[in-house]
Amino acid sequence: MRLEIHGVNYGLNDDLKAHIERRLHFALGRLAARIDRVTVRLTDLNGPRGGVDKQCRILVNLVPKGVVMLEGTGDDPFTLVDRAAKRVGRSVRRALERRRRVTA
Repeated sequence: MRLEIHGVNYGLNDDLKAHIERRLHFALGRLAARIDRVTVRLTDLNGPRGGVDKQCRILVNLVPKGVVMLEGTGDDPFTLVDRAAKRVGRSVRRALERRRRVTA
């Protein structure tokens, strides 16, 4: 499982990058053999004006094919990543279960 982290109009410090890696490995670690790549994109929508303007988009490419994408917004990037990682973990498990039921 390859992990790519991008900040768009938002500076990512080492603490936030480590937090993102830790949360995604916790949420998706058991499914790593079925995941090719995970792309995390944090965006500051309003720029320096502040407010509820952080967006987290997580894109998971599954093996052999398939994509799960999730978006969330909030004001605290750490809380936003926590919620998004939890939701994407559930979504990936559901997608893999559906695929397993169809092929069985």
